[in-house]
Amino acid sequence: MRKKIILIGLFLGTVSLVFSQKKRITYKLIEDLSYIDVYEGEKDDYMNERCKLDIYYPENQKDFATVVWFHGGGLTGGEKSIPNDLKNKGNAVVAVNYRMHPKVKNPVYIEDAAASVAWVFRNIEKYGGNNTKIFVAGHSAGGYLASMVGLDKSYLAKYGIDANSIAGLIPFSGHTITHMTVRKENGVGNKQPVVDKYAPLFHVRADAPPLVLITGDREIEMLGRYEENAYMYRMMKVVGHQETSLYEMPGFDHGTMTWPASHIMQKHIKQILKSKQN
Repeated sequence: MRKKIILIGLFLGTVSLVFSQKKRITYKLIEDLSYIDVYEGEKDDYMNERCKLDIYYPENQKDFATVVWFHGGGLTGGEKSIPNDLKNKGNAVVAVNYRMHPKVKNPVYIEDAAASVAWVFRNIEKYGGNNTKIFVAGHSAGGYLASMVGLDKSYLAKYGIDANSIAGLIPFSGHTITHMTVRKENGVGNKQPVVDKYAPLFHVRADAPPLVLITGDREIEMLGRYEENAYMYRMMKVVGHQETSLYEMPGFDHGTMTWPASHIMQKHIKQILKSKQN
């Protein structure tokens, strides 16, 4: 009997050790990496200051997915940070700073966003990641940037990258019409909708990466944000895109919708990665 008890104890101890080893993922944060090396030509002080990113990644894992995250702030403010809701999920998260109005004007914000995504494509494998598993996301203005980089293929094409190589686009409450700050630069009020080449809606196409549109409650969101995302959803379907999803977070406003949205994002990342394996 004693021998059986010892064997059972050894078995349970081994199972416990294996289980704990599987769960024990450690993460490393590296801050203020410059991505301006992807740019050609002269660099100015503001570029050196703002064109930086932080990378948070599972240092003892390989082949992991990466979320490139753009902060909000109306293209006029905000700072990069790794959102708490995106930590400890088995993915890397790359938080990006970019140049802002009024020191620069459109399309510099979009060009910086594209440059940072190109940097991730070129460098994530050095940290153990897989550059076929790069998702691009962000909140508000950051969601707008994510959509523009992924839908208007010209920005990443400058770096020899096909935007369709992005595993998924997941904007949180982002403009799908032309951004209000871009409109302001052209003398258009923030309540006057515009759809031009600086609107994600202008670039609807059937062959785009999977697109997950998430907004807050339409009654308490910003300036029709749900409705413009709903129109984006419909037009992507009309042109034949097969992987567009739309979510509305009831009871959550523009700022608070990021918490439930992060759970939807993780669900879709898992689904997309699973479909890539099949």
